[in-house]
Amino acid sequence: MTNKIRIHLADDHQVLIDGLSNLLQTVSNFEVVGSSLNGNTVYDDVVKDQADILVLDISMPEKDGIEVLKEFSQKGFPCKVIILSSYDDLKIIKEVMKLGAKGYLTKKCAGENIIEAIEAVYQDQEYYSDAVREKIFSIFSQNNPKLNKNVYIENPILSPREIEIITLICLEYSGKEISEQLFISVNTVETHRKNIMKKLHIKNTIGLVKYALKNKLIAS
Repeated sequence: MTNKIRIHLADDHQVLIDGLSNLLQTVSNFEVVGSSLNGNTVYDDVVKDQADILVLDISMPEKDGIEVLKEFSQKGFPCKVIILSSYDDLKIIKEVMKLGAKGYLTKKCAGENIIEAIEAVYQDQEYYSDAVREKIFSIFSQNNPKLNKNVYIENPILSPREIEIITLICLEYSGKEISEQLFISVNTVETHRKNIMKKLHIKNTIGLVKYALKNKLIAS
């Protein structure tokens, strides 16, 4: 029997918690194991519930989502965190990603994306809703005329995040620069790089550039 993904919901609105819980319980391998209405209790609640995934609102009473993430960072992450927020401000997105959140959804698209986000983050992938991803990508696309603005076309081999990584590598961004642009750690960048090489059966950066040009990820 496959173990279920244990999910904890943290939001200051019980109606939203109930709605998400009802939706998530329709997925056979999901189990909503608890909820929090107050930021002060989130860490202890998650540990008690032995949750795999925390879906966390930014606007929480007593202690907001950013402060909760800081607490997780100090004490050690007991689970993976997906931010669910009414805000899509880049400063907030950047801050929570640097603090260790693995996903970011806006509430207006939660119903459409939350199941996919939980499955991706549980598998150690990152997940951003389309609107958030496009906003992140716009930061560096403005300053790179060679970047294909239609980079988000479906790719049968690479994930959207891997397409971003390979594109930036080909534009000669360093691992540190990529980490700063995408709000992820240098180690995460390197892990993505290795996975890309393995998927594409490529041994070096020249091979990555050839792939990017052939598939029109960047302009020649």
